Amino acid sequence: DLEGPFPLRMAASTDTETFLASPQLRAREGDLFNIDAALTEEERAVRDSVRAFVDEKVLPIIGQCYVDGRFPRELIPALGEQGYLGANLPEAYGCAGLNNVMYGLINQELERGDSGIRSFASVQSSLVMYPIYAFGSEAQKQHWLPLLAKGQRIGCFGLTEPDYGSNPAGMITRARQQADGTWILNGAKMWITNGSMAHVAVVWAKTDDADTEEGTSIRGFLVPTDAKGFKAKDQKGKLSLRASDTSELVFDNVHLPADAILPNSGGLKSPLMCLTQARYGISWGVLGAAIACYEEALSYGKNRVMFGKPIAGFQIQQQRLADMVTEIVKGQLLSLHLGRMKDAGTYTPQQVSMAKRNNVNIATDIAREARRLLGAVGILAEYGAMRHMANLESVYTYEGTHDVHSLIIGQAVTGLGAFK
Repeated sequence: DLEGPFPLRMAASTDTETFLASPQLRAREGDLFNIDAALTEEERAVRDSVRAFVDEKVLPIIGQCYVDGRFPRELIPALGEQGYLGANLPEAYGCAGLNNVMYGLINQELERGDSGIRSFASVQSSLVMYPIYAFGSEAQKQHWLPLLAKGQRIGCFGLTEPDYGSNPAGMITRARQQADGTWILNGAKMWITNGSMAHVAVVWAKTDDADTEEGTSIRGFLVPTDAKGFKAKDQKGKLSLRASDTSELVFDNVHLPADAILPNSGGLKSPLMCLTQARYGISWGVLGAAIACYEEALSYGKNRVMFGKPIAGFQIQQQRLADMVTEIVKGQLLSLHLGRMKDAGTYTPQQVSMAKRNNVNIATDIAREARRLLGAVGILAEYGAMRHMANLESVYTYEGTHDVHSLIIGQAVTGLGAFK
C-alpha cells in the first residue's frame, strides 16, 4: 500500500480477465483505454454505487430542479447515509475513510447528475469538514464531523468577498477579540454555496495579531448561522448552477465564543489549503459532466435519423464524438494520476491547478459540442447538455478562475510570478 494521510484500500481485483473481456461494461464512459483496469475492485464498486444513486435519485428530478431554481434538499439525508460526505476523512470521526481516488470518483458521478449536487458535497466535504479536521480542536472535530458526515448539519465556506475574489488577501471581514476572549465578527462574503441552508459557516477573517509582521492574521471561525447579526441572502438571477444554493453572507457585530476559532488556522495558507482540496474534487467532478454530455450525444447521434441514416454515421458528428471521448480519457488519466499522488502524499497545489484548469476547460468544450450535436432539442431541460454547459461556466470561474490557474502553472514552470 502507498503511504498517505488516508489509507489506500488496494485489494486486488479477482475478476480482471472477465472485466477486460467485457467492452460493454466500459462503453458507457467511452473507456477506450480501459482506465477501469487501473482502478481497484473497491474503487469501481464505490463509483458504481454513486452512479446507481445518481441514476435513481438525481437524474429523474434534476432537470425540473434546474428550471425551478431549486436545490433538491431532499437528497441530503441519502448523501449522508451513503457516506458521500467527507468520504476521504477518517472513520474515527464518522466518515468513510476512503482513499482520494474513491473521493474523486464520488465527485465524478455526482456531477454526472449536476454540478449543483457535486458543489453541495464538495463544499460540505472539502471546504467545511476538511478545515475542521485540519485546523480544528479535537472537541470541534468530535462534535461537528459526525453530524456533517451524516448530513444532519450543513456547512458553508466564507472566503470570497464582494470586492475580493481572486485576491483573498485583500479581505476586509474582521474578527476582533474582546478582553474576555470572545470575538466580534463584521463583514460580508459573496457567492457562498449552501449559505442559505447552512447550520454553520467556516468564515475566514482578519484578526488583530501583534505577533505577525503585518499586524494582522487570517484565521478561520466556526459561525453558527442562527447567531444574532448573521444574515444569509439568496443570490437571485442566476443563469448557471440554478439547482444550487448560492448566497451572500453578512456579519453585523456577530458575537462568537472564544472557542469559535479554528485554533490551528493561521494566514492565507489555511484557506488556500482548503481550496486545494476542493479543486482536486472538481477536477474529477467536471469529468462526470463531460461523460454525461458525451453519452447523451452518442445515444442521440445513433438514434436520430437524417438523410436516411443516423447522424452518428456522418463524418462531422464522428469527429465531435472522437474529440469528446479523447479529452475525457486524457482528463481521467490526469485526475487518476493526481489521485494516486495525493494518496501517496507527493502531489502539489500546482498539479491540482493544472488538473482543475484542464478538465474544466475540456468539459466546457464537450458540453458545448454535445449541445450542438443535439440540435434544437439540445436547449430543452429534458436533455442535460445545455444545463451542464451553463453550470460549467460557473465552475470555470469558481475555486480559482481559469486565468488564475494559468498564472499558477506559469509561475511553477518559470519561477516568475505574474499576478501583479
